[in-house]
Amino acid sequence: MIMKQRFISYLAIILLFISCSKEVIPEILNPQTSNLLSPANNETCLDGVSINDSQSDVNFSWTSAQNTVSYDVIVTNLTTQSQQTFSSNLNQITISLTKAEPYSWKVKSIGEVGSTPAISEQWKFYLAGDAIVNYAPFPAELLSPRSGANVTPGVNNLITLNWTSTDVDGDLDRFEVYLDQTDASILVESINYQADETSVEVEVENDSTYYWKVISIDTNGNQSISGVYAFRTN
Repeated sequence: MIMKQRFISYLAIILLFISCSKEVIPEILNPQTSNLLSPANNETCLDGVSINDSQSDVNFSWTSAQNTVSYDVIVTNLTTQSQQTFSSNLNQITISLTKAEPYSWKVKSIGEVGSTPAISEQWKFYLAGDAIVNYAPFPAELLSPRSGANVTPGVNNLITLNWTSTDVDGDLDRFEVYLDQTDASILVESINYQADETSVEVEVENDSTYYWKVISIDTNGNQSISGVYAFRTN
């Protein structure tokens, strides 16, 4: 009887130990960020391989990132704002793109299931076309107000529009700023180029929705148009 009681006691202790133990879950490591290598930032991409009259193959490369299973290369046509994503298990990929267009690209490092992807910085380049000797500026990147933002006008109901723009030829000449409450089709300011980041104050009404865009123009008359952003005043 005593032996039986001891056995039951031992069995209870074992069951209690099993019930209290926790399953050891391996730590999931987040992937690290890749460094972009090629095409270089703000480069006129002359190493594209022409495949027909309208397209060239461009080789993209970046550094390998630890804890990464695969990579997504995100390429945006800055003229049309169309974005494409290409997957690769290596730290390089060749992509066919339309000639004579400006692009931006970045790399997303993807790890194991449950980890958080890491996104690289974003670079820009201009893919050469046939016999092009001068390139249009990169479309302006609208910094503020961002699309969907609420803005409180300051003194005299003024707000500041801020953007940045670059040109691989270094011959940016001026910016045209469009602002209205319909579709950003009304020219409100024309500003000579002085620096890549530019701002201008404009007068607005309270409790209104506005649309704005910027056209970048170089000394040869080449133009590029930013996307249209909408914001609302308080």
